[in-house]
Amino acid sequence: MTMTKRFTAFLLFIVSVALGQNDPLATQLAQLSVATGKTPAENAVQIGKKLLGKPYVSHTLDHYADEQLVVNMNAFDCTTYLETVLAITLARTDTKPADTPTQVEQSFKKYLTQLRYRNGHIDGYASRLHYFSDWLRNNEKMGLLTDVTAQLPGSMSVAKPVSYMTSATHKYPAMSDPAVYRQMLLTETSLNQQSFSFIPTKYIRQAEGRIQEGDIVMLMAARPGLDMRHVGLAIRQPNGRLHLLHASSERGRVVISPLPLSNYVLSHKRMSGIRVARLRGNMTRPDYQP
Repeated sequence: MTMTKRFTAFLLFIVSVALGQNDPLATQLAQLSVATGKTPAENAVQIGKKLLGKPYVSHTLDHYADEQLVVNMNAFDCTTYLETVLAITLARTDTKPADTPTQVEQSFKKYLTQLRYRNGHIDGYASRLHYFSDWLRNNEKMGLLTDVTAQLPGSMSVAKPVSYMTSATHKYPAMSDPAVYRQMLLTETSLNQQSFSFIPTKYIRQAEGRIQEGDIVMLMAARPGLDMRHVGLAIRQPNGRLHLLHASSERGRVVISPLPLSNYVLSHKRMSGIRVARLRGNMTRPDYQP
């Protein structure tokens, strides 16, 4: 990202936060959580569409010296957009008619923490699920979603070592702490011991018919050492084709991709395929002890 783009992104972040000061979080949640879907996935798409046009801003979680839960409903990168939409969906499912706005807000923050941090606990920078394969593994273990890639046409099992964060420490100031570096190295080592299913780019069109609206679509990185490059929600358009509902750095805002999913990935040479996860239908979180 150029210096001009970084400055513009920073200004957007400041403006978006300032605009949001007049709207308490509970009020924003009440507005966003109104959805009429029959399933959590349908609700996630409805909620996600309400954020269309919100600006794309990167690094919104890294403005504090100490790791803490950051809630920003006014600007997103692709991951924070997804986490916000899913946390609202989960909180909405938990909400009872008698719940107060404060209780709804607490439920939202609980789920946002579970989605973003290992085992749902904030314990420094390394407890954040930076690698999306780690994010997927942890949230599947916690019972929030299921990796369905292996069930889709064209899927294959692969192993891809990750090393991007420990190799590019200059991009992550927190990695200058030797303890954080060691923790991230352990995370990478753990991920590298596991194979996973993915769908190569040439088979995505074949798989589109089996991907459901509201599925979480993770776009694999072609470069060595990096697992995922982008993420969004599957959304079916009137033409019957599957598109991506996502926070787009290219377009600078939350959008529905103008290209169908398979064409979108084909047009990005730095992507090699996709993985797909699905929200658990009843959203029941099993008893879990980290």
